[in-house]
Amino acid sequence: MTIKEVEGKTGLSRSNIRFYEKEKLIEPSRNESNGYRDYSEYDVENIKKIAYLRTLGISIEEIRSVISGKSELKKTIERQNEILKDQITELNKAKFMCEKMLEEENISYEKLQIEKYVPELYGYWEEYQTVLKLDSVSFLYLWGSRITWAAITTLCLIVGLIFYSELPSEIPVQWNSGGAAVSLVSKKYIFICPVACIIIRYLLKPFIYVKVYMNPRGEMITEYLTNYLCFIVLSTEIFSVLFTFGVVKNIVTLLFADSAVLIGLLTVGLVKMELRGTKKL
Repeated sequence: MTIKEVEGKTGLSRSNIRFYEKEKLIEPSRNESNGYRDYSEYDVENIKKIAYLRTLGISIEEIRSVISGKSELKKTIERQNEILKDQITELNKAKFMCEKMLEEENISYEKLQIEKYVPELYGYWEEYQTVLKLDSVSFLYLWGSRITWAAITTLCLIVGLIFYSELPSEIPVQWNSGGAAVSLVSKKYIFICPVACIIIRYLLKPFIYVKVYMNPRGEMITEYLTNYLCFIVLSTEIFSVLFTFGVVKNIVTLLFADSAVLIGLLTVGLVKMELRGTKKL
């Protein structure tokens, strides 16, 4: 059957079905006459099972392990049940504290006294390290923000506008290992950089997210990588201008420095999160 028929039988979107196929959770055969995918009833049942387990919060990797026979479904569900119990316990605690605070008639930020609700303050902070440790890497979220992307894109446009009139009719876009320009284009192409940033965000970003969305911080990682790629575009644009004026000669050094700085920030942040998380154990 066609993917449209599968959509009708499962009630799931085409993007869901394609994603499960891309993750090798289902492997439909091919119609020899036209090369199109030919889904079977077995595929339909698998798709429904996979989607149902996903609604329980079970990860793609765990589902793959169950399908391959490496894990038992019962044990996987038992583990997930324990995870959900812990989450419910934490949510109930937060709900109880909110209700307790709402018992006050005129509660306000100015009059809020934490010790009134949390007698053992240090123990309370330790209990909620999972939440608080994210504050230690706030710069990652700043780098991964839409504002940062907008700033990089704007800088790309500003650089183009400032230097356009000073540039020769043709500018380099490719260089050999020795640093010599091997490909020249019209200087109008300097404005391709802000356009590239827009393409990266609105066309490439969804593909990145598909790869990392199962990660608890998948959205942050997607934003981080998107802005990192835009930063590379900005750096390349600046290098092209500097190279044209004879200020710098080798783009590899510039790109290496960009990568080292950004990967270093990400590594330090993630390690810091991990270290703070282990203090609770």
